[in-house]
Amino acid sequence: MMVPLGPNPANSWRVDERRADLVRPAQAARPLALAAAPQDVTFDIGRSAIVVIDMQNDFCHSDGWLASIGVDIAPARAPIEPLAALLPRLRAAGVPVIWANWGNRPDRANLSPSLLHVYKPTGTGTGLGDPLPDGSAVLEAGSWSAGIVDGLAAEAGDIHVAKYRMSGFWDTPLDSILRNLRVDTLLFAGVNLDQCVACTLQDANFLGYDCVLLDDCCATTSPGFCTEATLYNVKQCFGFVASGAALAAALG
Repeated sequence: MMVPLGPNPANSWRVDERRADLVRPAQAARPLALAAAPQDVTFDIGRSAIVVIDMQNDFCHSDGWLASIGVDIAPARAPIEPLAALLPRLRAAGVPVIWANWGNRPDRANLSPSLLHVYKPTGTGTGLGDPLPDGSAVLEAGSWSAGIVDGLAAEAGDIHVAKYRMSGFWDTPLDSILRNLRVDTLLFAGVNLDQCVACTLQDANFLGYDCVLLDDCCATTSPGFCTEATLYNVKQCFGFVASGAALAAALG
């Protein structure tokens, strides 16, 4: 009797002592139509995943890093409510939820001076891996700083990827995970829209994924013109812009 062999049902062989059947199981398309810009889109919800970027304490919590250095984090908290409404519907539809949170190695061994300079340009202040008043380290993997912010919660079956660049693809297993899931379309949410969300979405486009940015599930603490430019560039060059509320309604 042949048995399945693979990381998930969508990407599995069937094997026994004499044979290896490399034909993956057929998946019936599950098309879903969604109002979007620059065009409405129809995509296969069965071959989609959502990537939620940096919705974590150091960026979005009043006791986190950004708040401690004087950044107004109110905009960064805006995606919490729409994501809390959307994610259960996506899970119910069988859509993988991937949390891509910034999580440094404790020794910062893979962080270059150019990356450290972004957040500590004069060499003083509180940058990546530095201690916060409560004793935690800025954006350190496994710490409270890198944990998902209150109001959102991971569930069993969600996938976690620690990143340490603006892009969630660079030097992480994200692409391998998505290819094993046999995903074509990526939905994007999180913060900061013009930085980590934009960079991850652009890399996804370069790798051949279809990209849909959910604008009400994204935000940035940057000036308003950064949002305008990012949305323009996504629609012009990298994919489509839609709303999480419309997606939730379409999922029923």
